[in-house]
Amino acid sequence: MEDDHVIIDVDQQVLNRWQELVDIMAEIVGVPAGLIMRIVNEDIEVFVSSQSDGNPYKPGDKEHFLGSGLYCETVIKSNDKLHIPNALEDDDWKENPDVKLDMISYLGFPILLPDNEPFGTICVLDNKTNQYSQTYEKLMLGFRDIIQSELELMYTNALLGEKNKSISEIASELQTLRGIVSICSFCKKIRDDHGNWVNVEAYVEQRSEAKFSHDFCPQCVEEHYGDYLRKGGS
Repeated sequence: MEDDHVIIDVDQQVLNRWQELVDIMAEIVGVPAGLIMRIVNEDIEVFVSSQSDGNPYKPGDKEHFLGSGLYCETVIKSNDKLHIPNALEDDDWKENPDVKLDMISYLGFPILLPDNEPFGTICVLDNKTNQYSQTYEKLMLGFRDIIQSELELMYTNALLGEKNKSISEIASELQTLRGIVSICSFCKKIRDDHGNWVNVEAYVEQRSEAKFSHDFCPQCVEEHYGDYLRKGGS
């Protein structure tokens, strides 16, 4: 997920395109459910769901990701295709949560972000045994690649936005601190915008996020405490 944490906001126009993809996918494959699943914090949720008859999944449906037992959990963890022709005939899958919705067959592929972190999955589910041909697999992979291409564009835009925001914040701080500062030649207090003379620490803290802690530099230690330390502190 990452050196630069970037939150991708998928806008409505993109969502509409993805909706068309899953609708077409479900129709061509001939299944009740075509889905785009998404990881959100510690959950996995239905992000886009085909508008097909018999689809039990609704956008926003979610489960805690780890230990959910969902088909998609295995796809994301393995970062690979998962094909279950009939979960009722598979001891590893006959008790999984989707069976309770009568979704007994599954084909899914991982969707990755440009930094290779998981975004979610694209998948189809059926209420009957389904072997899913290679043609269907190629179709789904083509749709997956379209989604990943759009995610890459959104990711790049979001990353640039964060970097531009950081640059603007730095420029703002420099603008605040630059200019001629009136400082007392004796006590080193600074005159602020209201004509008040304040300590350097107070002046800087008012104009930035900097916080001060107090210590002694080696020269001051020697000047003020050198004799004391050389005598062993007695």
